[in-house]
Amino acid sequence: MNGYAVVDVEATGRSPWRHRVVEVAVVQLDAALRTERVFATLLDPAGPVGPTHVHRIAQEDVVGAPRFRQIAPWLLELLADRVLVGHHVTCDRAFLEREFARIGVVLPVLPAVCTMRLARRLMPQAGGFGLSACVEAAGLGWFPAHTALGDARATVELLRHCLRLGSPMDELVPEAGRATAVPWPRLAAARSARAPGSVPLLRRWAPLGPWPAGAEGSRPLVGAAGYE
Repeated sequence: MNGYAVVDVEATGRSPWRHRVVEVAVVQLDAALRTERVFATLLDPAGPVGPTHVHRIAQEDVVGAPRFRQIAPWLLELLADRVLVGHHVTCDRAFLEREFARIGVVLPVLPAVCTMRLARRLMPQAGGFGLSACVEAAGLGWFPAHTALGDARATVELLRHCLRLGSPMDELVPEAGRATAVPWPRLAAARSARAPGSVPLLRRWAPLGPWPAGAEGSRPLVGAAGYE
């Protein structure tokens, strides 16, 4: 088994059909939930960035960011043969499916694990089941909410916490076994991405976890980024 791909997207609105992904992050985990690789970038949605008061991405932050088609081959590589993990994972998956559909790629139905569902079962005392409420109830500390990388890393920590609470690993292993059986599409690099260094990835600043209470992280500092 190849493990898990923990994903989070920030979007220009709530509808995968009408709105676009403006930031995406993927944290790859191995079968034991150890971090293998991290990817994150802002994206140019080819239009308004949407609710800046929520995701704190301003229009000027995406100037020079790649379009989805430019990073699509990397995303396919990151998701291939993995179990998709997210907090309310059906939402993240829907946005990714629509972005891939727009460039003519059918994203297969991936086996998935939803940390929101795990939290509802294992953390009934939580005041709510949004990611911030679950992270607070789990005592995981501060994280840069509504940044794709911050949310993805928080989801990783929440997944590990749920396993510590008693969600057995064998609930996840069958999902991983099914992931390797999914036929996977391949995609050549976009013409604009074939020259070395031609895709400028932009990552918002988000510190590594665990996140101390009161740590700075509200402003979108943008810098060159790619894999970790």
